[in-house]
Amino acid sequence: MASDTQTEFPAHIAIVMDGNGRWAQQRSRPRTMGHQAGQKALRRVVEHCGRIGVRELTVFAFSSENWNRPEKEVSRLMDLFMRALDREANELHQNGVAIRFIGDLSKFSPELQEKIQAVLARTPQDCRLRLNVAANYGGRWDITNAARALGAEIKAGALDPTDIDEALFESQLATSPGSCPDLLIRTGGETRISNFLLWQAAYSELYFSPVLWPDFGPAEIDAAISAYAARERRFGAIHESAQQKAG
Repeated sequence: MASDTQTEFPAHIAIVMDGNGRWAQQRSRPRTMGHQAGQKALRRVVEHCGRIGVRELTVFAFSSENWNRPEKEVSRLMDLFMRALDREANELHQNGVAIRFIGDLSKFSPELQEKIQAVLARTPQDCRLRLNVAANYGGRWDITNAARALGAEIKAGALDPTDIDEALFESQLATSPGSCPDLLIRTGGETRISNFLLWQAAYSELYFSPVLWPDFGPAEIDAAISAYAARERRFGAIHESAQQKAG
C-alpha cells in the first residue's frame, strides 16, 4: 500500500471495457461488429499506456457471466479471441508488452487453451508494460478460489489458520504476483464494477466514462488520469489538515 496520499500518475490501470454491443446497435450492425471495433480500441489503449509509462494494465475481456449471452455471440467472441491471439500477441511481445491471462481458462476449448499457452510461452521476461487479460474471470470466483487453496493447505496440515493474513490471502489471487490497480475505469456509462477485481480494487480510484468502449482511446485515458491526479488517496486515513482541526 502506498504511503503518500497524493499520487499523480497511476502505475496500474484496470478497465471494464463496456459498450461494444450498444456501439454496434447504434449503427444498426451486428453486436459482433462492436466486439471487433472493441479490439481495435484495446490496441490503441495498450499502445498509449505503454507510451505514457503505465506499468500494468488489466482489462476485463470476458467475464464468467458472459457465458449467459446468446450462444452465437459467445461463439463469435471466442473466434475473435483466437484471431486476436494469432494477430496481436507477437507484435505486442516485440514492443515490450508481456501478456498474462487471469481467470478459469479450463472452461475454454482445448484449441483456445493451446493458443493461450503458446502466447504465455513467448512472453518476454523484461517488459515495459504488463497486460493482464481477464478471461472467464469473476471477482467472487477469484476470492473463492483463493479461500479454497488456503483451505486445502490447512487440511493437509501445511498451514495454520492463524497464519493467514491479507498478504497471504492476496498471494493466492489470480492477479498474483502483481499490484492492485490504482485506477479502475469503466466505459459505456454504467456505474458499477460488475464482479471485477473485488479484492484488488478495495482502494482503487473509480472513474466512469460515458464513452462506449469502441470509441475509447488515448484522449479518454488521459482524461481519466487527469481526474485521478486531482484526487487525494487516503487509504482509510484522514487528511493532515483534518487531523489538525481534530486536535
